[in-house]
Amino acid sequence: MKIIAIGRNYAEHAKELNNPVPTSPVIFLKPDTAVLKDNKPFYLPDFSDDVHYELEVVLKICKEGKHIAEKFAANYYDEVGLGIDFTARDIQAKHKEKGLPWELAKAFDNSAPISIFLPKSDYEDLYNLNFELKINGERRQIGHTKDLLFSFEKIISFVSQYITLKKGDLIFTGTPQGVGKINKGDKLEAWLEGKQLLNFDVK
Repeated sequence: MKIIAIGRNYAEHAKELNNPVPTSPVIFLKPDTAVLKDNKPFYLPDFSDDVHYELEVVLKICKEGKHIAEKFAANYYDEVGLGIDFTARDIQAKHKEKGLPWELAKAFDNSAPISIFLPKSDYEDLYNLNFELKINGERRQIGHTKDLLFSFEKIISFVSQYITLKKGDLIFTGTPQGVGKINKGDKLEAWLEGKQLLNFDVK
């Protein structure tokens, strides 16, 4: 199982980090050791002083495929959930300055908390989904899938031209604006269409 994550897939988030709005999907990977399940606490790593939260809608791939046409891509995922792409922003900034890959900033252990997954058939319109993140009861991020730069089907088709998708793979589809630093003692809660899917502590 692998995690494929999409960067800068909401225009306002790209702008808040002073990044150009992309013309094709920006891809990076997280290993399976990044997954954190069952609302277990997230422990701040000792190698970063600036870990940021990024709430995202996550797709679960349901069958193997490569070179998938966009018109058939919806057949390759059947469940959706929420995830947080924790990012060591200080490490990322240093690597970006040097033109180096982001992996140390993105792929560290437990950097991808994920919720339970729900059948996509539970939702009438996957491009009319609201999701939000609260920290210590204060709303920090509000997202809406209508604002995606690249659709779920576009992402799946694009990725599959380069990387074979396999059953159980997860695709983090991008974060909206409002990202920021987490601190020890924070409580993170996230909702998809009014249903709480994440609720865990930072230690």
